[in-house]
Amino acid sequence: RALVTFPKQRASDSEPAAMEGEEVDFGDAEEMAKEPEAGGSSKGAVRDAAGRRMKGRGAAGSTQTMQDEGGDYDSIDSKGGSTKGPAKSIEGWIIFVTNLHEETTEDDLHDAFCDIGDIKNLHLNLDRRTGFVKGYALVEYEKQKDAQGAIDEMNGSTLMGSTISVDWAFSAGPSRAAR
Repeated sequence: RALVTFPKQRASDSEPAAMEGEEVDFGDAEEMAKEPEAGGSSKGAVRDAAGRRMKGRGAAGSTQTMQDEGGDYDSIDSKGGSTKGPAKSIEGWIIFVTNLHEETTEDDLHDAFCDIGDIKNLHLNLDRRTGFVKGYALVEYEKQKDAQGAIDEMNGSTLMGSTISVDWAFSAGPSRAAR
């Protein structure tokens, strides 16, 4: 138990004396720490091995996870067994064009790739600092055969003095074995 005595101090004659000779006993601090919170929030509180209060999703006492429940999950069915090869994006088939000249424009790319098939979307990213092309573009086709034709025809060709590389932007990896 700690006993503290404050000295007699008076800031001015007009102010009342502040804590003149008062004694304060801090011995109740330990007992107060052991009492539960008055707000009632501790009722049914889950505590860990060290006595700390646990909050959040796993604190309800359930040790079961989603994997333990054995629920059915949505999955993408692969046609033909093997899933290696290109993967379709939400709207179409996207190819990745690299090694573009820094002054290439969207019109240059569109003119080069529109002969192969109808281009659904074209992204040519610019460097914010310089304003020049970052060196790559994404070209989206509606049909896979158009995108494959663009890869076959344009990979290794020259556009504005640079030899470009063209390949699939997204490819499906090998399928995982069922657990």
